[in-house]
Amino acid sequence: MTESVIRAAGAVCWRYVDGELRVLVIHRPKYDDLTLPKGKVDPGETLPQTAVREVREETGLQVALGPPLGETRYRVASGREKVVQYWSAEVTDAALKATRFRSNAEVDAVTWMPLRKAQAALSHAHDARLLGEFERMHEQAGGSTFGVIVLRHAKALGRSDWRGPDAKRPLAARGLIQAQRIVPSLRAWRPRRIVTSPAVRCASTVAPLAQAIDRKVRLEPGISQDAWEEGTSTVPEVIARRIMSGKTAVLCSHRPVLPDILRELALATDTPMGDRVRDAAALEPAGFSVVHLSSEHPTAGILALETHGPPA
Repeated sequence: MTESVIRAAGAVCWRYVDGELRVLVIHRPKYDDLTLPKGKVDPGETLPQTAVREVREETGLQVALGPPLGETRYRVASGREKVVQYWSAEVTDAALKATRFRSNAEVDAVTWMPLRKAQAALSHAHDARLLGEFERMHEQAGGSTFGVIVLRHAKALGRSDWRGPDAKRPLAARGLIQAQRIVPSLRAWRPRRIVTSPAVRCASTVAPLAQAIDRKVRLEPGISQDAWEEGTSTVPEVIARRIMSGKTAVLCSHRPVLPDILRELALATDTPMGDRVRDAAALEPAGFSVVHLSSEHPTAGILALETHGPPA
């Protein structure tokens, strides 16, 4: 991307009202338009962070991201290209009850519209087209979704610099920083469970996240590198539990184990193996892939798969 491109992110916020699917539309008095919640990336932010923050700032809603919906591209008044990445975001009853929207100079009204009405009312064609992608994804999911976030541990101390057992090898200074910086991005999906290899480098990677979201960490020897090397891995059982739980979870493991984890996610959901699944396992330290599944039919195929690199 060139410096002339404006990067932004947002979400299609949705809920059911008396059994009818509705999406959230905002009115911006400065432009006198009806559009979707979105905004520019702040320095140091990732796109998922931006999407969650902008929804909160413009609507007062705290949301968790669902499947990615793609991006819109258009020219702004200055002639620069603006590229906006969107996600689906279900608004729970609790989030709706907790919202404290106040009309302001940026957004003076928010409205829950039936999907077809929203497509017709939106001021910009690219927003209407995005709702078409949302409708396709929503119908495929059959409603709510959850994610399995496959995380490679952060940068560890090199083997040549460590004299103890490999499972005790700690994070390098860079890895400790990565473990802290990755937290805001992972929180964008609001994980409910944290499962990790007991190796120190994995447990240390998820420790800041666990503290930030006040969740206990489950140590799972079956996804450790030691188990993988010894042939005692229990990846199929671990993945089966995560799929059937229907709750968004983080799984932190090691580079050699990641292909098995992604392969098992594909097999357990009857998803054809392909480049996207294999590529999702090729993570750098502190990188992660999010596998999106239907809450109603979790074994009916991977809905979407997105990969994010390590924090800057």
